[in-house]
Amino acid sequence: MPSLPSGLLGDLDPTSDRAVFRQIADQLREAIDRGRFREGDKLPSEADLVEHYGVSRMTVRSSFSILQGEGLVHAEHGKGVFVRPRPPVRRLASDRFARRHREQGKSAFIVEADAAGSHPQVDSLEVKEEKASQDISTRLGSVRRVLARRRRYLLDGRPVEFATSYLPLDIARGTPIAEPNPGPGGIYARLEGLGHHLDHFEEEIRARMPSPAEVKTLRLASGVPVIHLIRTAFDTDGRAVEVCDTVMAADAYVLSYELPAT
Repeated sequence: MPSLPSGLLGDLDPTSDRAVFRQIADQLREAIDRGRFREGDKLPSEADLVEHYGVSRMTVRSSFSILQGEGLVHAEHGKGVFVRPRPPVRRLASDRFARRHREQGKSAFIVEADAAGSHPQVDSLEVKEEKASQDISTRLGSVRRVLARRRRYLLDGRPVEFATSYLPLDIARGTPIAEPNPGPGGIYARLEGLGHHLDHFEEEIRARMPSPAEVKTLRLASGVPVIHLIRTAFDTDGRAVEVCDTVMAADAYVLSYELPAT
């Protein structure tokens, strides 16, 4: 008697020139895409797949490795292989920095966490003055030294992003921005309180594989890329008042944009 429900997975094609382990990965991927296995579901065990397909355990493990490398599944030692949850946070580019949120005392991260129904937390924070790198200096208008605010953000206990904000010292030194907790609404609310009313933001986004340090910081599973975002905030005088360099776990976010058609 087959150990897997009828129709859950298909059969191998012996006439195909595609490797057997890739065929198995294809069928598992399709089952996930079609919702036969949902977020958090456990995939069939190695033993079940060995019996179903008549292959070796090594072949099945190679199939799992493909799916792990694609970020579709993750393995839990002694428990099995599970479908990775979809990104819980939808980052709305057109709304996340709206002034009304700052006026309500909410930072952009708290706004996103609330929308996702998640508990936000900052578990690592460093604030210090330092020499600006060439890139940061150029973005901020040739400043030599900056106030750097480094922090790691968690959602429901899971690290999802690591961000560093760089601000010119003539703006930030001796202000609440230099304190560990800058107050309600975050540093953008403090910037506006200091007379630097925000006009617009520019963002550069790219996806890449993480460095070993980023894997450790964000506790990334094998095959999960990161989203690297650099944002520059400008005030109404056209001055760049902050650069934020953010690295996000790509499996934690959906970036959502609303673009005008005219």
